[in-house]
Amino acid sequence: MSFPEELGVPVVDGAELADTPVQRTVSESETVFHGRVWDVVRERVELPDGGTVVRDLQRHPGAVTVLALDDDENVLFIRQYRHPVRRELWELPAGLLDVAGEEPLLAAQRELAEEADLVAADWAVVADWFNSPGGSSEANRIYLARGLSAVPEADRHVREDEEKDLVPVRVPLAQAVRAVLEGRLANPGSVIGVLALQAAAADGWASLRPAGTPWPTGLGTPAS
Repeated sequence: MSFPEELGVPVVDGAELADTPVQRTVSESETVFHGRVWDVVRERVELPDGGTVVRDLQRHPGAVTVLALDDDENVLFIRQYRHPVRRELWELPAGLLDVAGEEPLLAAQRELAEEADLVAADWAVVADWFNSPGGSSEANRIYLARGLSAVPEADRHVREDEEKDLVPVRVPLAQAVRAVLEGRLANPGSVIGVLALQAAAADGWASLRPAGTPWPTGLGTPAS
């Protein structure tokens, strides 16, 4: 059955799909909570029809995620406890853009070394997304890391707090896709990364972007 014609919804070329940065006037802005990692801000925003709305939002520095893929197409996952959801989640190595002046690619390389004791020879961009755009400015980029090798033992990062219990595993990409589709994985980086990587592999990796691709305009602002 086709889409109901009476609704008048046009069909457009997919090449036209692109999110657009918009600057609306903020007449009031107040930080109502200062956190260790992020703040909560209350803003009054002017609408095009002349009205206003008040929105509470999480002001977030952004983050990067690393999909480490070995030569046999196994994906590296780490198991980590996440207190807000009271679960241990299987995740990809990831971290905040909370080091002033650090480029996103360098942050991704640092996180891979710190969380998985790995370095990679080849890097590419897989996907970008807003984690919860209805209430947070958090933007995230997934990098594909290939050509993996171990960080020398003497140079390895000493993990603390919740990171002390990180458990790494390797999972064939096809099985990781199945885990996502069966609802066994819920971390957004894992879900988006695995499915985007499957699509990229099916496309012969042609959709991957260079690792140095600039952080997109309107996709949040890394720490500065």
